[in-house]
Amino acid sequence: MSGRHVAVLMGGFSSERPVSLSSGAACADALEAEGYRVTRVDVGRDVAAVLGELRPDVAFNALHGPFGEDGTIQGILEYLEIPYTHSGVLASALAMDKAQAKHVAKAAGIPVAEALVMDRRSFGNEHPMKPPYVVKPVREGSSFGVVIVKEDQSHPPQVITSSGWRYGDRVMVERYVAGRELTCGVMGDVALGVTEIIPQGHAFYDYDSKYVKGGSRHVIPAQISSNIYQKIQTLALKAHQAIGCRGVSRSDFRFDDRGDGEGELIWLEINTQPGMTPTSLVPEMAQHAGLQFGAFLRWMVEDASCSR
Repeated sequence: MSGRHVAVLMGGFSSERPVSLSSGAACADALEAEGYRVTRVDVGRDVAAVLGELRPDVAFNALHGPFGEDGTIQGILEYLEIPYTHSGVLASALAMDKAQAKHVAKAAGIPVAEALVMDRRSFGNEHPMKPPYVVKPVREGSSFGVVIVKEDQSHPPQVITSSGWRYGDRVMVERYVAGRELTCGVMGDVALGVTEIIPQGHAFYDYDSKYVKGGSRHVIPAQISSNIYQKIQTLALKAHQAIGCRGVSRSDFRFDDRGDGEGELIWLEINTQPGMTPTSLVPEMAQHAGLQFGAFLRWMVEDASCSR
Protein backbone atom coordinates (compact mmCIF):
# COMPACT_ATOMS: atom_id res chain seq x y z
CA MET A 1 0.00 0.00 0.00
CA SER A 2 2.99 2.30 0.55
CA GLY A 3 2.87 5.23 -1.83
CA ARG A 4 -0.59 4.53 -3.26
CA HIS A 5 -2.21 7.82 -4.13
CA VAL A 6 -5.65 8.41 -2.58
CA ALA A 7 -7.73 11.48 -3.44
CA VAL A 8 -10.11 12.21 -0.56
CA LEU A 9 -13.20 13.91 -2.00
CA MET A 10 -14.80 16.28 0.50
CA GLY A 11 -16.82 19.46 0.83
CA GLY A 12 -18.88 19.81 -2.30
CA PHE A 13 -21.88 22.10 -2.55
CA SER A 14 -24.79 20.34 -0.84
CA SER A 15 -26.39 21.31 2.48
CA GLU A 16 -24.08 18.77 4.09
CA ARG A 17 -20.83 20.49 3.06
CA PRO A 18 -19.66 21.16 6.67
CA VAL A 19 -20.24 17.50 7.62
CA SER A 20 -18.34 16.34 4.55
CA LEU A 21 -15.38 18.61 5.31
CA SER A 22 -15.21 17.14 8.81
CA SER A 23 -15.43 13.54 7.52
CA GLY A 24 -12.90 14.21 4.78
CA ALA A 25 -10.33 15.82 7.06
CA ALA A 26 -10.53 12.95 9.55
CA CYS A 27 -10.20 10.36 6.77
CA ALA A 28 -7.29 12.14 5.06
CA ASP A 29 -5.34 12.39 8.32
CA ALA A 30 -5.94 8.72 9.16
CA LEU A 31 -5.05 7.50 5.66
CA GLU A 32 -1.77 9.45 5.75
CA ALA A 33 -1.01 7.77 9.07
CA GLU A 34 -1.65 4.43 7.33
CA GLY A 35 1.05 5.20 4.76
CA TYR A 36 -0.98 6.43 1.78
CA ARG A 37 -0.10 9.47 -0.29
CA VAL A 38 -3.18 11.66 0.16
CA THR A 39 -4.54 14.60 -1.81
CA ARG A 40 -7.42 16.50 -0.26
CA VAL A 41 -9.91 17.59 -2.94
CA ASP A 42 -12.54 20.19 -2.02
CA VAL A 43 -15.00 19.24 -4.73
CA GLY A 44 -16.30 21.90 -7.10
CA ARG A 45 -17.97 21.85 -10.51
CA ASP A 46 -14.57 21.28 -12.08
CA VAL A 47 -13.98 18.00 -10.22
CA ALA A 48 -13.72 15.92 -13.41
CA ALA A 49 -10.88 18.09 -14.71
CA VAL A 50 -9.16 18.12 -11.32
CA LEU A 51 -9.29 14.33 -11.00
CA GLY A 52 -8.32 13.86 -14.63
CA GLU A 53 -5.14 15.77 -13.90
CA LEU A 54 -4.43 14.13 -10.53
CA ARG A 55 -5.07 10.54 -11.73
CA PRO A 56 -5.14 9.06 -8.21
CA ASP A 57 -5.04 5.30 -7.67
CA VAL A 58 -8.23 5.51 -5.58
CA ALA A 59 -10.87 8.14 -4.81
CA PHE A 60 -12.08 8.02 -1.22
CA ASN A 61 -15.58 9.47 -1.36
CA ALA A 62 -16.22 11.51 1.79
CA LEU A 63 -18.94 13.63 0.18
CA HIS A 64 -22.45 13.79 1.67
CA GLY A 65 -25.77 14.82 0.17
CA PRO A 66 -26.80 15.50 -3.45
CA PHE A 67 -24.02 15.17 -6.06
CA GLY A 68 -21.83 13.26 -3.60
CA GLU A 69 -24.02 10.29 -2.77
CA ASP A 70 -26.77 10.25 -5.41
CA GLY A 71 -24.85 8.58 -8.24
CA THR A 72 -23.52 11.78 -9.82
CA ILE A 73 -19.91 11.78 -8.58
CA GLN A 74 -19.95 7.99 -8.95
CA GLY A 75 -20.76 8.39 -12.65
CA ILE A 76 -17.88 10.84 -13.09
CA LEU A 77 -15.48 8.40 -11.41
CA GLU A 78 -16.74 5.55 -13.61
CA TYR A 79 -16.13 7.68 -16.71
CA LEU A 80 -12.62 8.55 -15.52
CA GLU A 81 -11.98 4.90 -14.58
CA ILE A 82 -10.84 5.82 -11.07
CA PRO A 83 -11.66 3.14 -8.47
CA TYR A 84 -13.75 4.61 -5.64
CA THR A 85 -15.09 3.69 -2.22
CA HIS A 86 -18.70 3.08 -1.18
CA SER A 87 -21.61 2.24 -3.49
CA GLY A 88 -21.90 2.64 -7.25
CA VAL A 89 -24.13 4.72 -9.48
CA LEU A 90 -27.42 2.81 -9.25
CA ALA A 91 -27.30 1.91 -5.56
CA SER A 92 -26.31 5.47 -4.65
CA ALA A 93 -29.16 6.96 -6.68
CA LEU A 94 -31.69 4.48 -5.24
CA ALA A 95 -30.61 4.96 -1.64
CA MET A 96 -30.63 8.77 -1.93
CA ASP A 97 -34.26 8.72 -3.07
CA LYS A 98 -36.08 7.75 0.14
CA ALA A 99 -39.29 6.81 -1.68
CA GLN A 100 -37.57 4.52 -4.21
CA ALA A 101 -35.41 2.93 -1.51
CA LYS A 102 -38.55 2.22 0.51
CA HIS A 103 -40.18 0.48 -2.49
CA VAL A 104 -37.13 -1.75 -2.95
CA ALA A 105 -36.91 -2.54 0.76
CA LYS A 106 -40.61 -3.38 1.00
CA ALA A 107 -40.34 -5.69 -2.04
CA ALA A 108 -37.48 -7.48 -0.26
CA GLY A 109 -39.69 -8.17 2.76
CA ILE A 110 -38.28 -5.44 4.99
CA PRO A 111 -40.91 -3.80 7.26
CA VAL A 112 -41.50 -0.13 6.42
CA ALA A 113 -43.98 2.50 7.60
CA GLU A 114 -46.91 3.59 5.44
CA ALA A 115 -46.00 6.64 3.38
CA LEU A 116 -46.97 8.77 0.41
CA VAL A 117 -44.96 11.11 -1.81
CA MET A 118 -46.38 14.50 -2.76
CA ASP A 119 -45.43 17.95 -3.98
CA ARG A 120 -44.91 20.24 -1.00
CA ARG A 121 -46.83 22.99 -2.79
CA SER A 122 -49.96 20.83 -2.77
CA PHE A 123 -50.21 20.89 1.03
CA GLY A 124 -53.43 22.59 2.04
CA ASN A 125 -55.19 23.04 5.37
CA GLU A 126 -56.02 19.35 5.68
CA HIS A 127 -53.57 16.72 6.89
CA PRO A 128 -52.48 14.37 4.07
CA MET A 129 -52.34 11.58 6.67
CA LYS A 130 -53.76 11.14 10.13
CA PRO A 131 -51.27 12.59 12.66
CA PRO A 132 -48.76 11.83 14.00
CA TYR A 133 -46.65 11.70 10.86
CA VAL A 134 -43.25 12.83 9.60
CA VAL A 135 -42.54 14.98 6.53
CA LYS A 136 -39.13 14.39 4.91
CA PRO A 137 -37.51 15.79 1.79
CA VAL A 138 -37.18 12.87 -0.62
CA ARG A 139 -33.54 13.58 -1.49
CA GLU A 140 -31.73 15.06 1.52
CA GLY A 141 -29.60 13.69 4.35
CA SER A 142 -28.56 14.64 7.90
CA SER A 143 -32.25 15.16 8.81
CA PHE A 144 -32.38 18.44 6.86
CA GLY A 145 -36.00 19.52 6.43
CA VAL A 146 -37.49 16.76 8.60
CA VAL A 147 -40.67 17.87 10.40
CA ILE A 148 -42.62 15.81 12.94
CA VAL A 149 -46.35 16.56 12.99
CA LYS A 150 -47.85 15.68 16.38
CA GLU A 151 -51.32 14.32 17.10
CA ASP A 152 -52.64 17.62 18.44
CA GLN A 153 -51.61 19.74 15.45
CA SER A 154 -54.69 21.12 13.69
CA HIS A 155 -53.09 21.63 10.26
CA PRO A 156 -49.96 20.69 8.28
CA PRO A 157 -46.74 22.57 9.12
CA GLN A 158 -46.53 25.88 7.28
CA VAL A 159 -42.75 25.65 6.87
CA ILE A 160 -43.25 23.01 4.16
CA THR A 161 -44.92 25.50 1.80
CA SER A 162 -42.88 28.55 2.80
CA SER A 163 -40.68 30.44 0.34
CA GLY A 164 -37.68 29.72 2.56
CA TRP A 165 -37.88 25.95 2.00
CA ARG A 166 -34.58 24.76 0.42
CA TYR A 167 -34.96 21.01 0.23
CA GLY A 168 -36.76 20.30 -3.04
CA ASP A 169 -40.46 20.12 -3.89
CA ARG A 170 -40.94 16.34 -3.53
CA VAL A 171 -41.53 15.30 0.06
CA MET A 172 -42.46 12.02 1.71
CA VAL A 173 -45.20 11.90 4.32
CA GLU A 174 -44.61 8.87 6.55
CA ARG A 175 -46.47 7.45 9.54
CA TYR A 176 -44.63 8.41 12.71
CA VAL A 177 -43.21 5.41 14.54
CA ALA A 178 -42.61 6.02 18.23
CA GLY A 179 -39.90 4.26 20.18
CA ARG A 180 -36.16 3.79 20.13
CA GLU A 181 -33.73 4.99 17.46
CA LEU A 182 -31.52 2.10 16.35
CA THR A 183 -28.96 1.82 13.59
CA CYS A 184 -26.77 -0.89 12.10
CA GLY A 185 -23.83 -0.67 9.72
CA VAL A 186 -22.80 -3.15 7.05
CA MET A 187 -19.22 -3.69 5.96
CA GLY A 188 -18.92 -5.74 2.78
CA ASP A 189 -21.20 -8.70 3.42
CA VAL A 190 -21.11 -8.52 7.23
CA ALA A 191 -23.55 -6.68 9.50
CA LEU A 192 -21.79 -4.78 12.27
CA GLY A 193 -23.13 -4.15 15.77
CA VAL A 194 -26.42 -2.40 16.54
CA THR A 195 -26.25 1.05 18.16
CA GLU A 196 -29.02 2.85 20.01
CA ILE A 197 -28.98 6.60 19.50
CA ILE A 198 -30.32 8.61 22.43
CA PRO A 199 -30.77 12.32 21.54
CA GLN A 200 -29.87 14.65 24.40
CA GLY A 201 -32.23 17.63 24.61
CA HIS A 202 -33.71 17.03 21.15
CA ALA A 203 -37.06 15.57 20.10
CA PHE A 204 -35.39 13.28 17.57
CA TYR A 205 -32.01 12.58 15.94
CA ASP A 206 -31.86 15.90 14.07
CA TYR A 207 -28.86 17.77 12.64
CA ASP A 208 -27.74 19.20 15.99
CA SER A 209 -28.07 15.90 17.83
CA LYS A 210 -25.96 14.31 15.06
CA TYR A 211 -23.14 16.85 14.91
CA VAL A 212 -23.14 19.16 17.94
CA LYS A 213 -21.00 17.91 20.81
CA GLY A 214 -23.22 16.32 23.45
CA GLY A 215 -26.22 16.26 21.12
CA SER A 216 -26.67 12.51 21.41
CA ARG A 217 -25.42 9.43 23.22
CA HIS A 218 -24.49 6.22 21.38
CA VAL A 219 -25.01 2.88 23.13
CA ILE A 220 -23.27 -0.08 21.49
CA PRO A 221 -24.25 -2.83 21.76
CA ALA A 222 -27.84 -1.61 22.00
CA GLN A 223 -29.57 -2.89 25.12
CA ILE A 224 -32.34 -4.83 23.39
CA SER A 225 -33.27 -8.50 23.24
CA SER A 226 -30.93 -10.77 21.29
CA ASN A 227 -33.84 -11.63 18.99
CA ILE A 228 -34.42 -7.99 17.96
CA TYR A 229 -30.67 -7.32 17.82
CA GLN A 230 -30.13 -10.17 15.34
CA LYS A 231 -33.24 -9.21 13.38
CA ILE A 232 -31.88 -5.67 12.88
CA GLN A 233 -28.56 -7.07 11.67
CA THR A 234 -30.38 -9.37 9.24
CA LEU A 235 -32.56 -6.55 7.89
CA ALA A 236 -29.61 -4.13 7.54
CA LEU A 237 -27.71 -6.70 5.46
CA LYS A 238 -30.83 -7.49 3.44
CA ALA A 239 -31.37 -3.78 2.64
CA HIS A 240 -27.69 -3.36 1.72
CA GLN A 241 -27.93 -6.27 -0.73
CA ALA A 242 -31.40 -5.47 -2.12
CA ILE A 243 -30.40 -1.90 -3.03
CA GLY A 244 -27.08 -3.14 -4.41
CA CYS A 245 -24.74 -1.34 -2.01
CA ARG A 246 -21.01 -2.00 -1.84
CA GLY A 247 -18.40 -1.22 0.79
CA VAL A 248 -20.05 0.40 3.80
CA SER A 249 -23.66 1.40 4.44
CA ARG A 250 -25.85 2.09 7.47
CA SER A 251 -29.55 1.35 7.96
CA ASP A 252 -31.71 3.24 10.44
CA PHE A 253 -34.64 1.73 12.35
CA ARG A 254 -37.34 2.62 14.85
CA PHE A 255 -38.30 0.07 17.48
CA ASP A 256 -41.50 0.62 19.47
CA ASP A 257 -41.31 -1.64 22.51
CA ARG A 258 -43.70 0.31 24.73
CA GLY A 259 -46.53 -2.23 24.65
CA ASP A 260 -46.84 -5.94 25.26
CA GLY A 261 -45.24 -8.51 23.00
CA GLU A 262 -42.15 -8.17 20.83
CA GLY A 263 -42.90 -4.63 19.62
CA GLU A 264 -42.88 -3.00 16.19
CA LEU A 265 -39.61 -2.78 14.25
CA ILE A 266 -39.55 -0.47 11.20
CA TRP A 267 -36.74 0.18 8.71
CA LEU A 268 -36.50 3.91 7.92
CA GLU A 269 -33.74 4.36 5.33
CA ILE A 270 -30.24 3.42 4.22
CA ASN A 271 -27.21 5.71 4.08
CA THR A 272 -24.52 4.84 1.53
CA GLN A 273 -22.16 7.62 2.70
CA PRO A 274 -22.32 7.52 6.50
CA GLY A 275 -20.30 9.99 8.53
CA MET A 276 -16.61 9.13 8.76
CA THR A 277 -15.10 10.88 11.75
CA PRO A 278 -13.65 8.59 14.45
CA THR A 279 -16.73 9.24 16.63
CA SER A 280 -19.28 8.74 13.84
CA LEU A 281 -21.64 5.79 14.13
CA VAL A 282 -20.15 3.35 11.61
CA PRO A 283 -16.50 3.83 12.69
CA GLU A 284 -17.70 3.23 16.26
CA MET A 285 -19.36 0.01 15.09
CA ALA A 286 -16.15 -1.06 13.33
CA GLN A 287 -14.17 -0.33 16.50
CA HIS A 288 -16.66 -2.41 18.50
CA ALA A 289 -15.88 -5.24 16.06
CA GLY A 290 -12.16 -4.82 16.75
CA LEU A 291 -11.18 -2.60 13.81
CA GLN A 292 -9.50 0.71 14.66
CA PHE A 293 -10.27 3.79 12.53
CA GLY A 294 -7.16 3.63 10.36
CA ALA A 295 -7.54 -0.08 9.67
CA PHE A 296 -11.22 0.44 8.86
CA LEU A 297 -10.38 3.13 6.30
CA ARG A 298 -7.62 0.96 4.87
CA TRP A 299 -10.18 -1.79 4.29
CA MET A 300 -12.40 0.71 2.44
CA VAL A 301 -9.54 1.87 0.19
CA GLU A 302 -8.53 -1.69 -0.66
CA ASP A 303 -12.19 -2.51 -1.38
CA ALA A 304 -12.52 0.37 -3.86
CA SER A 305 -13.36 -0.40 -7.49
CA CYS A 306 -15.22 0.76 -10.57
CA SER A 307 -18.36 -0.95 -11.95
CA ARG A 308 -19.84 -1.09 -8.48
